[in-house]
Amino acid sequence: MGSYHIRDLESLSGIKAHTIRMWEHRYGLLRPSRTRTNIRRYSDKELKHLLNIALLQRRGYRISRLASMPASEIQQLVAQLVTHDFSSPAQIHALMQAMVDFDQRAFHRLLETIIAQLGFDAAMDNVVFPFLERIGVMWQTGSINVAQEHMISHLIRQKITVAIDRVMADIIPQDPKVVLFLPEEELHELSLLYAHYLLVRQQRKTLYLGQNVPLEDLREACQVFQPEYGICIITSKPSERRLQAYISELQEIFKGRILFVGGLRLMFSRSLKLPQNFKYFSSREQLKMFLSQLAT
Repeated sequence: MGSYHIRDLESLSGIKAHTIRMWEHRYGLLRPSRTRTNIRRYSDKELKHLLNIALLQRRGYRISRLASMPASEIQQLVAQLVTHDFSSPAQIHALMQAMVDFDQRAFHRLLETIIAQLGFDAAMDNVVFPFLERIGVMWQTGSINVAQEHMISHLIRQKITVAIDRVMADIIPQDPKVVLFLPEEELHELSLLYAHYLLVRQQRKTLYLGQNVPLEDLREACQVFQPEYGICIITSKPSERRLQAYISELQEIFKGRILFVGGLRLMFSRSLKLPQNFKYFSSREQLKMFLSQLAT
């Protein structure tokens, strides 16, 4: 049984917290429990109900009408909408519902359908990564169940791996060489895996090392592979001292080669010193744009 803060509901639904409180007071739309310190806590059922309300409201339904409708009727309207609407908000909504319900089969079928309708690249850019970014706040606060995270990460990883296998079978790799890796204790590899897909599709020579790579193993791999570029994506928040020490180690390993560090959730402070052969990307879109230029 999930337990969510009102800020989690705001992040997932797109409905402002003060609006949620107003709907509770005026329409009795949700009935959260309260902690001893009077903080609202919401269940899975209430989260799903709010997601349904938010989706239908964006489709023109008035909140006063929705508040008077039985939950079963609202669920039926949403089911009909998601089946025929392949816009990003509708599909993100459907993925969230499957995640909250721990419905692996439904999540898998949704991914298959979205990719078939939109194509793999558009599905990832417009649905899958926006979905991951929306629930990213919940990963940081611990509101999302670890099992939910593992379920969706596993299924999305499968889709990216299949896409890599498909394009890899039809290409002859060309320089420049690129090594992709995550630091030790860094486990969130979906963005790195997607970068690997983009490079393989562009016929780059790649060495994918994946998550939790010790520095000594990275050093040995680079001595053999001799990459021109390295891509390291950091989604955790290490201390500045630890991060600076890691960057110094990478600079020594890569020597004169250019290393691109794409920290999709990490904002570097002004005190952090980046060597000249490092380039920082603050978003997946920036990294993707650079990789497209690398292929020309």
